[in-house]
Amino acid sequence: MRILQLGKFYPVQGGVEKVMYDLLVGLSEKGIPCDMLCAHVETGKEELIEVTPQNKVICVKTLVKKYATMISPQMITMLRRIAPQYDIIHVHHPDPMAALALWLSGYKGKVVLHWHSDIVKQKFLLSLYQPLQNWLIRRADLVVGTTPVYIAQSPCLAGVQQKCTYLPIGIEPIVPDAAAVERIRQQYEGKKIIFSLGRLVHYKGYRYLVDAARYLDDNYVVLIGGSGELHDELQAQINRHNLNDRVKLLGRVSGDDLAAYYGACDVYCLSSVMKTEAFAIVQIEAMSCGKPVVCCNIKGSGVPWVNRDGESGLVVEPESAEALADAIRRLTDDSALYQQLSAGAKSRYEQLFRKEKMISRCCELYQQLLH
Repeated sequence: MRILQLGKFYPVQGGVEKVMYDLLVGLSEKGIPCDMLCAHVETGKEELIEVTPQNKVICVKTLVKKYATMISPQMITMLRRIAPQYDIIHVHHPDPMAALALWLSGYKGKVVLHWHSDIVKQKFLLSLYQPLQNWLIRRADLVVGTTPVYIAQSPCLAGVQQKCTYLPIGIEPIVPDAAAVERIRQQYEGKKIIFSLGRLVHYKGYRYLVDAARYLDDNYVVLIGGSGELHDELQAQINRHNLNDRVKLLGRVSGDDLAAYYGACDVYCLSSVMKTEAFAIVQIEAMSCGKPVVCCNIKGSGVPWVNRDGESGLVVEPESAEALADAIRRLTDDSALYQQLSAGAKSRYEQLFRKEKMISRCCELYQQLLH
């Protein structure tokens, strides 16, 4: 079989693109021909990246970026040309450009629709995209979600549950460098380190995490990695409540430093409050290091399925700084509970979220579809 991953953009910047690229590489390693067609993040630029002699990433030109979507007429012409080469096109949603290209391609083969999330924030975009989205759902031979919860509770998929399944995202384990971990521990010597990572945007709920530090004493430090539009607003909140010793905005964290922060922290906290956070790969990155997770019970999201309450961490009600602080204290004050959930986090990662499990399960789904 020959597979095409379709959608989003390159270079990899977010969770959807990471899943696409990991599937490409993982399938390639199993000897399954798989390519990836996407738009380039830079307007006017195109690129062909050879992963192996049989597997490649085809980046077509982006005309303009609008409503968080890469507008790329070249994706349409490219897909019309190459579509007949593939037995399955695996299209990743939400990506209106990829859906439009598939609709106009005339492709007659099997289609897997990977439903990463509903369109929650861009209401205007959804109103324009709805007819095409409905066509895509009907056209798909199989709809794959990242968690059973999100698939079951998405209103968009209510009428097609019989052709839905789920494929948890899988990653390689994070392996921190011991010396780098020790440097961070020394920098915050004597502190219980709470780590969080993500774009500084509203749905991530960072204002509640910053506020949670007001309910924690000076034995705690909250480290928030990432950049975004709310940086100045969050820093002002930190200054206003005299939390500079308890909350640090780290800015963009990458590479070995990121692994070291996972290794150095005592607890990972995901403060996201909206269904836009459908899965949160950061949770399984922390779990791979044996770190208990505190997250919010976001209605309709897969987040609290990934981090199971009482097994790999604690789940609290969203938009509550006090609830976040209480969960953090409960974890760090009770050594027996901490050890139990630390071991549970590592075990849940090993059972469900390893990269090789995602690749193997994806292969099974492809084979079932073709036979």
